[in-house]
Amino acid sequence: MGDAATRQRFSGFMFLMVRRNARPGESPKPLVMRATRLVLILLLTVLSTAVAGSAEPLFIPIDLGTLGGNASANAVNDSGRVVGVVGGAAFRAFSWTPADGMIDLGNHGCGGDSEATAVNASGQIVGSVTTCDASEHAFSWTPTGGMIDPGTLGGRAATPFAVNDSGQVVGWSNPTGDFRFHAFSWTPAGGMVDLGTLGGSDSFALAVNAGGQVVGGVSGTRNRAFSWTPAEGMIDLGTLGGTTADFSIAVAVNDSGEVVGSSSLNRAQHAISWTRADGMIDLGTLGGPHSEATAVNANGQIAGSSNVDDDQFKTHAFSWTPAGGMIDLGVLGDTFDSSEAVAVNDRGQVVGVSSRAGFWRAFSWTPAGRMVELPALGGTGTTAAVAVNASGQVVGSSFTTDGNLRPVLWQPIANLGCNATLAGCNLRGDNLAGAYLNGANLSGSNLRGANLTRSTLTGANLAGANMQGTNLTNANLAGANLAGANVRDVIWSHTICPDGTNSDANGGTCKGHLH
Repeated sequence: MGDAATRQRFSGFMFLMVRRNARPGESPKPLVMRATRLVLILLLTVLSTAVAGSAEPLFIPIDLGTLGGNASANAVNDSGRVVGVVGGAAFRAFSWTPADGMIDLGNHGCGGDSEATAVNASGQIVGSVTTCDASEHAFSWTPTGGMIDPGTLGGRAATPFAVNDSGQVVGWSNPTGDFRFHAFSWTPAGGMVDLGTLGGSDSFALAVNAGGQVVGGVSGTRNRAFSWTPAEGMIDLGTLGGTTADFSIAVAVNDSGEVVGSSSLNRAQHAISWTRADGMIDLGTLGGPHSEATAVNANGQIAGSSNVDDDQFKTHAFSWTPAGGMIDLGVLGDTFDSSEAVAVNDRGQVVGVSSRAGFWRAFSWTPAGRMVELPALGGTGTTAAVAVNASGQVVGSSFTTDGNLRPVLWQPIANLGCNATLAGCNLRGDNLAGAYLNGANLSGSNLRGANLTRSTLTGANLAGANMQGTNLTNANLAGANLAGANVRDVIWSHTICPDGTNSDANGGTCKGHLH
């Protein structure tokens, strides 16, 4: 990743909702190709590389599986429901929960593509689907009602970007007989509403808060960030530069109405915050010319990325608060040291990607723990974090040991009652299906009745662990140490035993093959 062409290819790949580093006077536009699908394609072009991971990770990577083909996660709600897309002959939207596993959300019966992009607290999922006439429509899916088509503004296409907890969906759609796109808001009661354009040709909605405030951008004669509410309609949030050639864009809004994004200023691009009380303020940079904000939490903490010097492809993730200003979150370590923040939860946990050893790695950052790498499903290789929920669960994508791309949920071990290590931890009855625990120290832990189906426990230390009734269906324990472990009533089914044999070939058990 040292040459300029490679840097350009990878720089900002997580910020695909808008075109990055647009020149002053040039409008940032939403990508017509679904952003997360492009993330999946970009990740597939990156080769894995062998770098030792942390022996005592603070997060357990959970492989969410696949419906057949490479897959990536796009969003997670506070209940741990994950949504995303699976590749293959056709792209398929999926939902995953610990109870149900991964399910195909289907399509409109035409065999076309679908992709899930957002999910709210009640489990309502929105995304895009190819219709029978080969156009692309938004969809809304609920566990009880299945997939419905909210329609369009009269044209062929509609693409959703966000949904709030009231079920309000926002995005963009073509008006009747037009190839332009207009921002829309859709509710089951009110249908699809055209939010307008501030007089320009196009507009696109990117986020909506609990109160129904919609934000995004417009392009045409004025390239501006906007805020829209039913009461006041669409309003122009202005720019930092204040000239007709300057542009701005809004990408996120919290429930207090604080809007974040970026604006041009003196031929540079700066992260911004906008509130009704203070208007638009410049968040500054980390020393370089450009910065951009990508997320804001309920407390007004803003996450984003900024140049640290004149190299426009070298960025560092930042966290900004009114009290502390902009702070550099650093990098995981690399000669090409870049990082980018994509999300922040209300606890102040920031997630994103950082370069390390020439490849992108997912990270989690907290004020107390600083930046830590989120382990790959294969232990090594490229990973990407895209979202974090209230409990600190992070979702994204990771390569597996066989080189396939999978959606991953990084479970904080603190959520399982563990502190700094899994050794001696009480994991009784926990659902850890798909966990990647290669080389993990689980000695003395209580795994009684735990679900470890599809888990990778190669080389793990399970000495003295209580594994009574543990489900090890399709698990891999090759090279694991089970000395003194209680394996009474363990479910062995297609399990790779510690000696490398298969339980199915051993009479349905790994007993006698534990060394």
